[in-house]
Amino acid sequence: MVSFGSKALPLRRLGGIMGDEDNSHKRSRKKMGMSRKPDKQSNSFDANVNKNGSGRGSHRQSDSETQRSVVRKQVDPETTKYFSEIANLIESNGVDMEERSVVCGNALEEARGKEFELATDYYLSHTMQTLLEGCDVNSLCSFLRSCAKDFPSIAMDRSGSHVAETAIKSLSQHLQDNDVYSVVEDTLNAICKVIVKNPGDLMCDCYGSHVLRSLLSLFKGVPLDSSEFNRRKSSSVLAERLNFKAFRADMDISQQAVQGFPGLLDFLVSGMSKCIQNNIKTMQVDQYSSLVLQSALKLLAGDEEKLLQIIPILIGCTREEILEGDSIKTTKARNILYLMKETAFSHLMEVALEVAPEVLYNEMFTKVFRNSLFELSSHHCGNFVIQALISHAGSQDQMEVIWEELGSKFKDLLKMGKSGVIASLIAASQRLHIYEHKCCEALATAIHSSNESSTCIVPRILFLDSYFYCEDKSNWNWPSGAKMHVMGSLILQGVFRFQNEFIQPFITSITSLNADNILEAAKDSAGARVIEAFLSSDASAKLKRRLIMKLRGHFGELSLQSSGSFTVEKCFTVGNISLREAIVSELLTVQSELWNTKQGPHLMRKLDVDGFAARPDQWRSRQESKQSTFNEFYSTFGSSETKPSKNSSFLSDDSKKTSQPNKIKQMREEIAHLQTSPAPFLSTTGFKRKPNKPEKSSKKFARNSADEDVPKVKKNQSNNIVTDEGTSQSMHKAEKKRHREDVLQKSPKKLKT
Repeated sequence: MVSFGSKALPLRRLGGIMGDEDNSHKRSRKKMGMSRKPDKQSNSFDANVNKNGSGRGSHRQSDSETQRSVVRKQVDPETTKYFSEIANLIESNGVDMEERSVVCGNALEEARGKEFELATDYYLSHTMQTLLEGCDVNSLCSFLRSCAKDFPSIAMDRSGSHVAETAIKSLSQHLQDNDVYSVVEDTLNAICKVIVKNPGDLMCDCYGSHVLRSLLSLFKGVPLDSSEFNRRKSSSVLAERLNFKAFRADMDISQQAVQGFPGLLDFLVSGMSKCIQNNIKTMQVDQYSSLVLQSALKLLAGDEEKLLQIIPILIGCTREEILEGDSIKTTKARNILYLMKETAFSHLMEVALEVAPEVLYNEMFTKVFRNSLFELSSHHCGNFVIQALISHAGSQDQMEVIWEELGSKFKDLLKMGKSGVIASLIAASQRLHIYEHKCCEALATAIHSSNESSTCIVPRILFLDSYFYCEDKSNWNWPSGAKMHVMGSLILQGVFRFQNEFIQPFITSITSLNADNILEAAKDSAGARVIEAFLSSDASAKLKRRLIMKLRGHFGELSLQSSGSFTVEKCFTVGNISLREAIVSELLTVQSELWNTKQGPHLMRKLDVDGFAARPDQWRSRQESKQSTFNEFYSTFGSSETKPSKNSSFLSDDSKKTSQPNKIKQMREEIAHLQTSPAPFLSTTGFKRKPNKPEKSSKKFARNSADEDVPKVKKNQSNNIVTDEGTSQSMHKAEKKRHREDVLQKSPKKLKT
């Protein structure tokens, strides 16, 4: 059995996107001590190697008798001089691109037998990286096969790990040529055989774990620069948990994958599984092995057979026990609950719950989590696991259990700063269509008492920390100038996605805010998203416009801000003709500044500011035409205010079943065309306009929102461009013809008489 030595204590979670309670995984090389800066106490070029020569940190000394002791010899002066000259030659561009591959290949031949020493030398390792990037695939594979027996030691060195990862990345790039697949596979097979003899050393090493994760990605066929698998951001995970983004249980690997090595992946994962089983207590709480296992689980997402083998091992069971339904005994369950309060294991369990097959998820839900939800939700690490558990609940029965344990604990959780649990619960309630009204009611009750006005609800959620940390809550007021709570904002965004009848107190509260508070919220990125969520909600158009009116006089300054520009666009979409005209008029005053912002060109085109400046009457006519088209659509298919819709669709489920498909398609295309028609008179206006550059860049900044009021239109639907002479004749005739047909269908007898 391999011993992994003493284990560093796990770090406390730090605040991130989820507010004071969230933890962003600190995985960058710099934060993990993986920079290549040599130790200050030594000026030697090999100062990055520890006393034992293995290159691992002193806190991870292995006392295994089976581990091969590697002592790196100092590179001889002649070899150092040779590779220094090669480096100078390449860096000075003294080698043509055609000759570069040959020069790099010849230099790697000179490194034969000295790969370990060169790769782990602080200065020469940079040269080795350059050579591995520039050589052909045969020289690259030859180098790796020659140092295969030393590959784990190279990977666990501070400098060598960079060389190892450069080699892996170069291999993945060469795989674009199918002819080299077999030679690359043979090379990786040689390396993999060495690793599986003792994968624990790499898994639990600061540098080696990163290299191992790159290897796993290469074997799966996932691009090595993909952050979706190895360095997935907390914001991405959070968006999925709160229904802002579709779940990626299968990780969409098929769409991103390149040619991989499934056999080698199975071989490496099997070797890792055996190592975990033999060293389970160490692996469960080691922060570096946790990162490796998280990557492995994400890459295996959708493969139930393999997940049913590895996940049970992580929680101390076997696949057979899970399938028999009597796997997790009381003592094991207690141990798992205890481990979930450890940082590394809690991260691991979050991913395990995300990818776990249904039978395994149900087993863990029933045997481990049930009757312990509030206990874990109260813990600074365990609450993240509960968020993952709630977010992946698959049935209303499970939601009933969750509500039974947490439904009455909203106020306690908010006081403890565990608002992420409440956000996940609200999102799950919305997704499973259960306890929707009770969730809104419980949240409102947790924020204000029955003898208080509901107007205080939204401000208190926007400033959760400020309110709950205030000793005299009865005299709490809006803290002007304070940063708004990110998780509070996300909670409100979730609330405004519920049906109108469930969220009346929240609607009353946000529409009761005074103009100064509304403006301050619109200037804050978190607050702006709440305003946009309200404007996309099922609240009445009258109430939405009442809020928009409070921003009059400030649309210009808001449009110059990255987040505020989206709010201005949403206000324009929701507003009536007079409000739209007021918004565009204010944007005219900051027109020149808008063109110099990232979001400005998109906003100028979307609102047709140039068209308004050139011919206000025709701009107003076009807006009225759009409005009449919307009104006709609603009169035909039903208004979203009377028939609550999901995902801002114009059509309710009932109307979709009975409507005429061709007419719906025609109507949608016309509305989309009207909404996306280019601004007229651009060729003759006196206003400056940046021709193509802003148009190209603006696409980056158009937010992908599910609450667009009209469907997006394809680029090729913009043929009927409005010219200087006014509306095009073809479009005008088409509109007249269509109007006559509609009138004939509605009242033919009247027309005949």
